[in-house]
Amino acid sequence: TRMLSEVCSKHKWEIFQKHGDLDFAYQMDEQSRFRTNYFKQSDGYGAAFRLIPTKISSVEELGVPVVIKEFAYLRGGLVLVTGPTGSGKTTTQAALIDFINQNFSKHVVTIEEPIEFVHENKRSIVTQREVPTDSISFPAGLKAALRQDTDIVLIGEMRDLETISLALTAAETGLLVIGTLHTNNARKTVDRMIDAFPADRQAQARAMLANSLRGVVAQLLLKRADRPGRIAVNEILIANAAVAAIVREGATHKLQDVIVSGRAQGMQFMDDAIWELLDKGIVSAYEAFMKAIDKNRFKPFLSPEEEALADAAGSVRERRKRNARQFCQSRRRPRPCGNALTA
Repeated sequence: TRMLSEVCSKHKWEIFQKHGDLDFAYQMDEQSRFRTNYFKQSDGYGAAFRLIPTKISSVEELGVPVVIKEFAYLRGGLVLVTGPTGSGKTTTQAALIDFINQNFSKHVVTIEEPIEFVHENKRSIVTQREVPTDSISFPAGLKAALRQDTDIVLIGEMRDLETISLALTAAETGLLVIGTLHTNNARKTVDRMIDAFPADRQAQARAMLANSLRGVVAQLLLKRADRPGRIAVNEILIANAAVAAIVREGATHKLQDVIVSGRAQGMQFMDDAIWELLDKGIVSAYEAFMKAIDKNRFKPFLSPEEEALADAAGSVRERRKRNARQFCQSRRRPRPCGNALTA
């Protein structure tokens, strides 16, 4: 207990004692910085430390498609960097912000929980604010950024309706907003943005997103088969008139066709990127199958043992989805009143 309390500040320790968990960045020296999580458990306290590289990698060093650099030239709009927890979203965002910092004279405000990569001012001024130390919440930080002569704002988490709504408004008013969501591809990203709004506001939300969305960079990490380690794979959506129309109509199932046909413009469909890694022997067939959207495309390359394992995993996944749907339906279903019948 004493060791953990000495690592973080008194204020953060009080937050941990109150809430039972704490996420923060801890820096030992200029070469050692960690993303740290404290948690309470049945028999005491626990902690996890993840090393954060002190050097910010370039887009090229990360192996992310260099087309994402084009987002740095935008004067406004919304760019979303998405992926599951631990997929390297923050690292990719940091590379994009560093590219802006080196090449443009901008005021960049980041709102993060916690601050992982530290940006030194180069050509740009980078103001980094941590939730809840520097700003009480993401919405509060975003509202403040609108009054700070900001050109670009990075939102570390878009996890609630208020933050998403403010991000859309900021993007429409001329800021370049770079945000994150925990979604695996462009279609799910658009759906998640709209689903955050109540039904009576979704038409307006679709119109706002159609007007402000400039691109989606979805990222997954796949285990390598050629050597130890993992490799990033990306889906890239670059908004155009067709994308805007699809978002406005709510026909997100059509986004895949736009991405596939937009290869010449720098777009990239997730399964095509995974297929390329499989074809080069960089990832295994099983790893490709597990991360793919259209699993039938990769299933013929599985061994009988892998296919049986994949089928078992699929059954578990479908059961979880079914349970989640039932839970959502139960929450949406109106409660009976007296003898009134409900659907």
